[in-house]
Amino acid sequence: QVQLVQSGGGVVRPGGSLRLSCVVSGRAVSSSTMGWFRQAPGKEREFVAAERGRGTLTTYSNSAKGRFTISKDNAKGVVYLVMNGLNAEDTAVYYCAAGPASLILSTIRLERNYDNWGQGTQVTVSS
Repeated sequence: QVQLVQSGGGVVRPGGSLRLSCVVSGRAVSSSTMGWFRQAPGKEREFVAAERGRGTLTTYSNSAKGRFTISKDNAKGVVYLVMNGLNAEDTAVYYCAAGPASLILSTIRLERNYDNWGQGTQVTVSS
């Protein structure tokens, strides 16, 4: 049974940083595409970042590029999302997700291509 257990959300001031973690069991992180998505209140869930396999493809949304970093510890089966320069627009529930290693640039951002999901963690950016 595949499980993705998230941690690391919370409340942070504008300009602050947070690191989200996602512990994966029942599935090899090194042979999966791992992604992060988020859903703000009243909005649809949107893509944030993803990394395929052993880093053969890494991509970010325009809003995340340059501020967020996705990384994986393949040996421990953990995926991270380090978020810097947070602002109010980053307030959302963040989800990690696991998909096949076959995803390519045109499909890696689509949530329907991910098989397993974490429980979500709230990130609130507020002064």
